[in-house]
Amino acid sequence: MTQTTNLARAALRALAFSAVVTLVSGCGLNSVTSGLGGGLFASDEKKAPAPGVTEGQLLSAAQTGGSSIAVGSTVAHGCPRFLVWSPANHTTAYLPGRDGDAMAVMHRGEITKTARECTIEPGLVTVKYGFSGRVLLGPSGQNTRVNLPIKVFVTDADRQRLSSENIDIAVDVAVDNPIAYFSHVQSVSFAIPQGTRPGEFEVYVGFDERGPPVGGPAPGRG
Repeated sequence: MTQTTNLARAALRALAFSAVVTLVSGCGLNSVTSGLGGGLFASDEKKAPAPGVTEGQLLSAAQTGGSSIAVGSTVAHGCPRFLVWSPANHTTAYLPGRDGDAMAVMHRGEITKTARECTIEPGLVTVKYGFSGRVLLGPSGQNTRVNLPIKVFVTDADRQRLSSENIDIAVDVAVDNPIAYFSHVQSVSFAIPQGTRPGEFEVYVGFDERGPPVGGPAPGRG
């Protein structure tokens, strides 16, 4: 009876997992921007100051599926873009030796929201960027702490990488709470050579190719 019950629960999770993944794939990514201050790219029009990029706002946006950060002033259009690297906007962990088997999915990580703002100085730009997303428990998932390896990198006007940084994010997910959310905010600064514009540079985020998310027992969940 116990085995039958477990199989039934796994089948239900498989259906729910497939439905959520299909829904997300159809919706695409939501990117929001906010601007800081005035300066070179400011307009004469008076506007309410846009809120800064925060983990709380991005987390709320991921949870609700909406945009919680207002589109900022015109300074945002002079900032480097912050984009999700399209081949790496999600990552899926399978049971060993069963890659590609839908029933063997342990969990899937997704980056669903991004935001950025920037400050521009002579020869230097600082981008404060943030991203959020979720982890979905798969049919073979269990109570676990998922470690998501993420890479952020900057490209110049010629699309050459200037710098990169590895970020590890831990998310707890459980059978009785099969969708968990995460968010992260930090800044990166880089030089703008003479003759180039900040808007020609781009900042990318994506799951790292070091490997799939690794799971371990979640504290206090057994």
